[in-house]
Amino acid sequence: MQLDFRARELTLKFVYCGPSHAGKSTNLRVLHDRIAPLHRSKIITLDANDDGTLFLDLLPLSVKMGDVVVRLNLYTVPGKALLTATRRLVLQGVDGVVFVADSRSSETRSNAESFVDLKQNLRDSGRDIRTLPLVIQFNKRDAADARPDSELDALADRGSEPVLRAIASRGEGVSETFVALLDVVLRRLETAGELERTLHVDSTTALVSITDALGLPTDLQRACFGGGGSRHT
Repeated sequence: MQLDFRARELTLKFVYCGPSHAGKSTNLRVLHDRIAPLHRSKIITLDANDDGTLFLDLLPLSVKMGDVVVRLNLYTVPGKALLTATRRLVLQGVDGVVFVADSRSSETRSNAESFVDLKQNLRDSGRDIRTLPLVIQFNKRDAADARPDSELDALADRGSEPVLRAIASRGEGVSETFVALLDVVLRRLETAGELERTLHVDSTTALVSITDALGLPTDLQRACFGGGGSRHT
């Protein structure tokens, strides 16, 4: 979190991680298209020569709450194994992470390896994934070999973080995933006393104000697996 008292600006950094081709960039493109130009800047993408992302995507969003401008910078990181240094760099100063997993059974190992890599990159930066706001999205729920809902329900019930379903190529579950992470981050800031100090609001008021301004839903129930995760407003 970055706070500029003079400019009255609060900046939060969200990073979408996960294996290559899981749908991280698609999530940001869908969000970009759904949010009014008043609240978003042009999405910035640095591509490789093939169909993967070499460096990152950046989607800056901004909303005014009272006399404070809330800026949300959304990044993706490359999933390719050779780009660990890039992932570590982008994760510095992160306030919340979306881990985009590939629902296909054939990609279970890639998901696991990518999650281990995420934990290690955070550890190298002095962060602990257990104390970092985290949301898991299982994308590509329409795949022929997608892991069954019952399996992912059980996974969600074992953890405390929100676990959501998505078909990002159709826009399904994308907004809900972003809102779920925003919710977790705002509640964490409320617990630390930062919301009252900076915005003079509670986390529920902040969540509703930001999502209303962006035109995004706050009803997450249909997109969530299991019983763990965000509140449903």
